[in-house]
Amino acid sequence: MAKGPESSELSEFEKQRLANIAERDALLKKLSLEAQSAGLFNAPKPLGSGAPKPKKRAAPKRIKVEDEAPLPRRQSSRLRGLTADSEVVKRKAEEQYEAAREAERAKKVRRTDAYSANDMFIAGQKLEGDSLIGVDVVNKGVAEPYVRTFGDDDIKKTTDKDLKALREEMDGLSLWTQWDPQRIKITPERIYAMAFHPSETKPLIFAGDKLGHLGVFDASQERPETGDDEEEDDDPDPVLTTLKPHTRTISAMMVHPSKPTSLFSASYDSSIRELDLEKTTSMERYGPESTNIDEALSGVDMAADDPNTLYWTTLNGTFGRYDMRARLSSKTVTNWQLSEKKIGGFSLYPTQRHYFATASLDRTMKLWDLRKLSVDEPVPVAEHESRLSVSHAAFNAAGQIATTSYDDTIKLYDLGSKGISTWKPGHTLSDNEFRPDTVVRHNCQTGRWVTILRPQWQMNPQSRIQRFCVGNMNRFVDVYSESGDQLAQLGGDGITAVPAVAVFHRSKNWVAGGTASGKLCLWM
Repeated sequence: MAKGPESSELSEFEKQRLANIAERDALLKKLSLEAQSAGLFNAPKPLGSGAPKPKKRAAPKRIKVEDEAPLPRRQSSRLRGLTADSEVVKRKAEEQYEAAREAERAKKVRRTDAYSANDMFIAGQKLEGDSLIGVDVVNKGVAEPYVRTFGDDDIKKTTDKDLKALREEMDGLSLWTQWDPQRIKITPERIYAMAFHPSETKPLIFAGDKLGHLGVFDASQERPETGDDEEEDDDPDPVLTTLKPHTRTISAMMVHPSKPTSLFSASYDSSIRELDLEKTTSMERYGPESTNIDEALSGVDMAADDPNTLYWTTLNGTFGRYDMRARLSSKTVTNWQLSEKKIGGFSLYPTQRHYFATASLDRTMKLWDLRKLSVDEPVPVAEHESRLSVSHAAFNAAGQIATTSYDDTIKLYDLGSKGISTWKPGHTLSDNEFRPDTVVRHNCQTGRWVTILRPQWQMNPQSRIQRFCVGNMNRFVDVYSESGDQLAQLGGDGITAVPAVAVFHRSKNWVAGGTASGKLCLWM
């Protein structure tokens, strides 16, 4: 069939469309030629011509944001069956969004009420009779990865008989091997604080992590025997108990020797709680008047002769005191603003509680006297400035202070030899008088994912030589004497992370180390 005259010719619209396409192609070709002549880019070579393949961009590094829950995602009005751009929709969306944000914030607000074992229980062994420790324990007495920098050769070269004997004793501590350290996960998250129970009959260890979990481990348990024909999957894990007394990081904890049934813990949730180890109940002993006040606590301590008064420091640079026998109020709590920056750690002088030392982000370690400490204008007894921030200041019963600092040093100050026990109120030391007696080189560059290294003394050593322990970035725990002599470097098979949080038992030569993965290492 012959085509009609309308179908044999293009319409005016089609002619204009084709003209536009031709004009666009010509313009693009002209621009491309001009760019090549100006050297802006070279024409792409065909495949197989030997041209190098473009390099793949490296994937951006993921940055982990701690303790931040994701905000709720918004949904469109269409998906929710609502009319768009209406005031009702907008108001409802904002209300839902704010409600979700408030719910996330409420999860981190500290709990001021008391709660029982069932309220705190997260995982592990269910407690018999709701007790963490037996009455018998209370009544029987409280008294470069893997590259070693200290070993047997150093011990053999020691000429001082007492020092050599102590080095051999401390070096004789061995890693607890009932279970591999990789299987002793005492907390779900990174360990920030640890403590031994003062009992000498049972090694009982507490650990607090960054999300407020409290792990309890009894190292007197023995691994059950399994037959050779049993499969590896049948091998039971160690018995652990996990509680959650706080809503945020547990920064410090302690058991007072005259009150062995109570564990006191300080947290970034602004509270200090007392855990009754017999009843497994937790009570808040200190907290700001309002739960909206954020005063993250960095440390807690109590005087050796007073189990009723709490002392603490905050990340806001304050130092506080409260007698638990008085009703908690602004009138019974005393706070001193001692630093414009955070106080990372502090400790009381065990034999004279009016003296205490603080370590701060402002690069100073300061000594204070509560007898002459003004609330309005607090003045330290002495202070020493380091090149970088000071992480912790630990007092021992002999009047010596050990500090760790980001300038990669452990500094030892011997105030006992300077007569601190005889100082009168108002006594001060000049900068020249308050200098470290010993400086030990020690790698303190923990970075973001490893807990800050802090020295911790053995409070009642069974010899005349004082000693303390501190984590080692080469995946050991180092033990030093009061004069800076290294006594031991504790390690062992199965330790795959830095035991950054290291603690001594008060009187026994037991040392525990905690890692960023919540694992426990124990030497006995």
